[in-house]
Amino acid sequence: MKKLYTCLLFIGVVMAVQAQQKPHYTQYILNNYILNPALTGIENYFDVKVSARDQWVGLNGAPRTAYLSVQGPIDKSDTKTTPTSFQLPGENPRGEAYWENYTASKPHSGIGLILLNDHTGNFNNFTANVTYAYHIGLTPTMNLSAGFGAGINQLHRDLSKTDFGDGVTVDPAQTSSNINKLKPDLNAGLWLYSSDFFVGLSAQQIIPAAITYGDNTAPVSGKAVPHFFATAGYRFLLNDDINALPSVMVKYVSNTPTKPQVDANIKLQYQDLLWLGGSYRFQDGYAAMVGMNVANTFNIGYSYDFTKTALNTTSKGTHEIIIGFLIGNRYGDTCPRNVW
Repeated sequence: MKKLYTCLLFIGVVMAVQAQQKPHYTQYILNNYILNPALTGIENYFDVKVSARDQWVGLNGAPRTAYLSVQGPIDKSDTKTTPTSFQLPGENPRGEAYWENYTASKPHSGIGLILLNDHTGNFNNFTANVTYAYHIGLTPTMNLSAGFGAGINQLHRDLSKTDFGDGVTVDPAQTSSNINKLKPDLNAGLWLYSSDFFVGLSAQQIIPAAITYGDNTAPVSGKAVPHFFATAGYRFLLNDDINALPSVMVKYVSNTPTKPQVDANIKLQYQDLLWLGGSYRFQDGYAAMVGMNVANTFNIGYSYDFTKTALNTTSKGTHEIIIGFLIGNRYGDTCPRNVW
């Protein structure tokens, strides 16, 4: 049975070479920057995020993803003009009065860095990108930003990490060797945002690249193809203490027979302190999310996914955690102003 599940996972990895090649994020709403470089420098401070995702727990060789992202503004004017512009005791700093006085940011730039490692079976995919974005005000309450990311991607295959059971560590279908391929990586995106909504479009892995490995008897070939993301969300004030944020993300992988993947999310936030959320990935599964903001320097989010597919007979679900740090947050924002 172990050998069967391992072979099934290996087949899934090979199919991923032909189809989806970028990892999934349940809590993308907490860090849309990981999908769209146009968010670079969107806040008044440097936003540092560390995340780990353990997918399909209990299945040998299942995907594990980790990333570090750092992004912040260049020459951006603070929205709070004095050090005394802190929240009043007992008042929600993101209540109705705050959003009525919301103004668009002045033109400014942002810089950032993303280090991402995605490991599945004997495949390891590492990406390092530097990002840049420029933000302009379209109206007194609406901004548009455009950004890009450029860097490298390294695909590594280590046959010593393969386990087909009974001590077999070589693919029964072939006797291929390890691979270690390095290629350039390019991403780009647009982000429209205001006090009430956001809309984003982005493309990752824009530069296609051939992926071929294996021996002459059983070669495996594929192609690194662009991935496209569309995200949108809207803020509702249920009362002066609770905000509701429904959002949707559509992911499409070009040049593949796979259908677009659609995620629908809802996030309920109490003041700037606590939030709960839920997510549904069409024809795949559900997720529950929870998080909190600690003072004006630290936040944390956790999600648990459970799938509706046949993997639910062997998997114990998927865990994802995000830890964030607000560096240079001089005016005491306990919650992001533009990334909800």
